[in-house]
Amino acid sequence: MGKPESPVGMVELAGWSGQKHRGFLERGLQLLLLLVTGALVALGLLHAAHSRGKQLTLFPSRLCFSKEEKTIVKRKPRAIPQPKEMDDICTSPGCVIAAARILQNMDPSREPCDDFYQYACGGWLRRHVIPETNSRYSVFDILRDELEVILKGVLENSTTRDRPAVQKAKMLYRSCMNERMIEKRDSQPLLNILDVMGGWPVTVEKWNEGVGPRWELEQQLAVMNTQFNRRVVIDLFIWNDDQNSSRHIIYIDQPTLGMPSREYYFNEGSNRKVREAYLQFMMSVATMLRADMNLPENSYLVQEDMAQVLELETQLANATAPQEERHDVTTLYHRMSLEDLQNKFGLKGFNWTLFIQSVLSSVKIKLLPDEEVVVYGIPYLQNLEDIIDVYSARTMQNYLVWRLVLDRISSLSQRFKDARANYRKVLYGTTVEEVRWRECVSYVNSNMESAVGSLYIREAFPGDSKDAVRELIDKVRAVFVETLDELGWMDEVSKKKAQEKAMNIREQIGYPDYILEERNKHLDEEYSNLNFSEDKYFENGLQNLKAGAQRSLKKLRETVDQNLWIIGAAVVNAFYSPNRNQIVFPAGILQPPFFSKEQPQALNFGGIGMVIGHEITHGFDDNGRNFDKNGNMLDWWSNFSAQHFRKQSECMIHQYGNYSWDLADNQNVNGFSTLGENIADNGGVRQAYKAYLKWMAEGGKDQQLPGLELSYDQLFFINYAQARPSPRPAATPLVRPQVWCGSYRPEFAIQSIKTDVHSPLKYRRLPLRRGHPHAPARALPRLVAMGEPHCVAHAHPPAEARCPFCARSWSSGRGQHRVRPAPGAQPRHPGRVAPPGALRLQPRALRPSPGDLFNCLHPLSKASLSAVQASDLS
Repeated sequence: MGKPESPVGMVELAGWSGQKHRGFLERGLQLLLLLVTGALVALGLLHAAHSRGKQLTLFPSRLCFSKEEKTIVKRKPRAIPQPKEMDDICTSPGCVIAAARILQNMDPSREPCDDFYQYACGGWLRRHVIPETNSRYSVFDILRDELEVILKGVLENSTTRDRPAVQKAKMLYRSCMNERMIEKRDSQPLLNILDVMGGWPVTVEKWNEGVGPRWELEQQLAVMNTQFNRRVVIDLFIWNDDQNSSRHIIYIDQPTLGMPSREYYFNEGSNRKVREAYLQFMMSVATMLRADMNLPENSYLVQEDMAQVLELETQLANATAPQEERHDVTTLYHRMSLEDLQNKFGLKGFNWTLFIQSVLSSVKIKLLPDEEVVVYGIPYLQNLEDIIDVYSARTMQNYLVWRLVLDRISSLSQRFKDARANYRKVLYGTTVEEVRWRECVSYVNSNMESAVGSLYIREAFPGDSKDAVRELIDKVRAVFVETLDELGWMDEVSKKKAQEKAMNIREQIGYPDYILEERNKHLDEEYSNLNFSEDKYFENGLQNLKAGAQRSLKKLRETVDQNLWIIGAAVVNAFYSPNRNQIVFPAGILQPPFFSKEQPQALNFGGIGMVIGHEITHGFDDNGRNFDKNGNMLDWWSNFSAQHFRKQSECMIHQYGNYSWDLADNQNVNGFSTLGENIADNGGVRQAYKAYLKWMAEGGKDQQLPGLELSYDQLFFINYAQARPSPRPAATPLVRPQVWCGSYRPEFAIQSIKTDVHSPLKYRRLPLRRGHPHAPARALPRLVAMGEPHCVAHAHPPAEARCPFCARSWSSGRGQHRVRPAPGAQPRHPGRVAPPGALRLQPRALRPSPGDLFNCLHPLSKASLSAVQASDLS
């Protein structure tokens, strides 16, 4: 849209028509002034054209033309633009701040159709350097940093009026900040718990003779699980039964490892450096603790023992299934009796009943005669059979205790963190520890999220935001349901089931009401078993570990609480839980650039609207689609629809799998592991945009931002591009564009491409750009008869297929382009051919518009259709 006329200009126009009597000299001077002004403007334009080669307006509606081909089009005379009303421009503080943010983050010198990421985020990338404490830095990280500043203020503000839960949160924070006492106590708190664990053999003289003969793996694994909430070697946890969402059940699965990804244990290249640093870290800590226990230095023993630990963990890593093989929950789920578990996975004498009962006894639960368990990790348990009896009790105990020590390093004195520094540098690329207060704020918020959330809500969250977000959810969900009717590859029976599920999705917005209700004692009861001391940060952490384990285990005999919040309020993220068919938007994400009642709706739809669409779509992605409207794992798809969904999925898997990331040693994105998030990204932006257009068509009145020549459509996509979140690991098994703006260190890029279920930031805005120079071939959607897009291979996609800022008129109408069959389209895989009648767009010289963006999105987003228990936005 053009820039509104100023009030001065309007007054001048009115003044000209109102003057009836002027002298000849006055009129002559005015005419001369006009001629001079016109000449100066013309000279300026000619000079700009000569020096820069082309006109460069600040935020133009750009065209993308092929250099090989020019099209001459006769244009109709343009209508004379009418002056806009002043109320079209929003000048509130919120709008001014939003306009400044967008201006700073963009790089208007870049062509949006060539590289939309740089166009939307180039300014941000140019102005921000990754802090030495960070492995990645993005708009999302900045929002989290700002939230932590608020939490620091409320946690350091102690008053006598604080309720017990809040008092404990502030006590925990003070104990974390009490570095003088932490340094004074040094390693002693850790040495005390090593005795509880039966000792760390590498730091104990004659462990083989003393403790070794009495050592039992079942008991040691149970202690790790119940006392320290560390599920090592065998992952036993309690969660909703996938097939009956109203009850809880015991799950057995493959465990996590000491390093972030299984690939670090046996691949070469940069992985070898990580392994070497990891081994050195183990040896350094063991040597330090031996010295603290007044044992003689024995570097040979330490190296031999720790090398055995790494060898054992390498075998365990090799036994685990890769992430891409664990994508289908229906193939993971195997429910069986304890007797069947023992018969199928004897593990050379491992007593499953003893192990499970030892775990449950910590919360006074007895196994039932007909107790059932769900085994997720069958391939792992089969492989574990050949590992568990090969290694001695000493090596097994060394490994278990190492995993505990590794987890507790952050609670110890500085010298232990210094011993970890090189490993972190090789793994993450960071050279400096996080500033202490941020570490403490994050820790307290993670462990006492309800108490901390209550402080955040009172300090920073406007209560009326809940209703506004709920209205946006209703609008986006309505569009999703309407979109289902457009699908040609989904039959009517499946469409009806999908619509029922979408309408049955429950939402949680902001925070649970009880955390602000002074008379409601639930918040205080949640932390009633915790008794912290300001001088004992290490022991406070152990209390949190034990409380977390007990809270989870006690659920086994409890009915599932469908109103339970799966995350705290002071969190910048959003979630979908397939077991609950529930979407969650914590208060922490309901802030600019995602959402504000003080900014135009184009930004809200492009921000939190996209997030809403993303989470709704998770209910129908490759994992969420396996659950019905009540959160039960049930195949409600017809064979016809399921088969076509899988075919559509293959297209997206190969499309993203063809993108290589230069920062990650040019490794390719894992199209299988990232499929669910890629579906959600594509579907989310499509639903949000359609919802915005529908709101406008139904009479919604939006406002422009000052200083920007961006249409409402463009504002939507710019905020989508600038506001997209970045990955952040979840602490529990939950299922993350200028939101897209961000930078990685190469070390962390290598890690995240192995472990993250989200694509790298630069590829998460692919709906706005269908091509990439590093992809030799890619699957692209094309228009076909009846308006249904298909995936076809094309090695050199035309610009109009890549970018909503090009090859479309910015008007709302369709049909302003010609279509013709795609010539010579080559199949992406041998034996596969492009769909009959596949069409491609033939551009005309029109002003660009995203009005038909939907046809530029992947076919799966036409469906608008995560990890194990829930999917997070970032």
